Amino acid sequence: MFTLSDIHTAEHEIKRSRFIAFAGPVSDEAAAKAFIAEHSDGNANHNCWAWRLAQNYRFSDDGEPSGTAGKPILQAIDGQDLDGVAVVVARWFGGTLLGSGGLIRAYGGTAAECLRLAPKSRLIAMTALSVTLRFADLAVVKARISAIADSQIVSEVFTDTGARLDVRVPRDYAADMIALVTDLTAGRAVFEDLDR
Repeated sequence: MFTLSDIHTAEHEIKRSRFIAFAGPVSDEAAAKAFIAEHSDGNANHNCWAWRLAQNYRFSDDGEPSGTAGKPILQAIDGQDLDGVAVVVARWFGGTLLGSGGLIRAYGGTAAECLRLAPKSRLIAMTALSVTLRFADLAVVKARISAIADSQIVSEVFTDTGARLDVRVPRDYAADMIALVTDLTAGRAVFEDLDR
């Protein structure tokens, strides 16, 4: 699964109608609505859009025949295995009717090309954990956690006997990391799942 790294645009002219797509990353529904508002053009005849956030999604045909704009844009998002993405396709009517199939191809194709060319980053499901350690175990545990791809030590707080590390690790590797740190510390490390 991927998301977009930045906002990207693409433009097509089809039978004198102009289509411009704007695609960008969004973190929640409010951000998706703000993206749509910001990238909709009041001078365009239609501002059709779609967004996907995990299992949540919305789309709008903005006056085009039902199912000819918003849904093809959403299918372009899903077809490229994207999440946390919003797309707006603005259309300026050129005088020639495109028909339902033509609209589906125009909106879906413009969105798909925009998304295909946009810079992407891989989405990794992360788990937030806290681990409490003795001073004697701290250096080796920090080195091992830092060596795990995509992991991050978010904070380090010192106590009278050691430290508490708040870490983010890929969810698929969390159980292995806990087992590794437990072995390294001979069972002295205490874990807390911060996602609960």
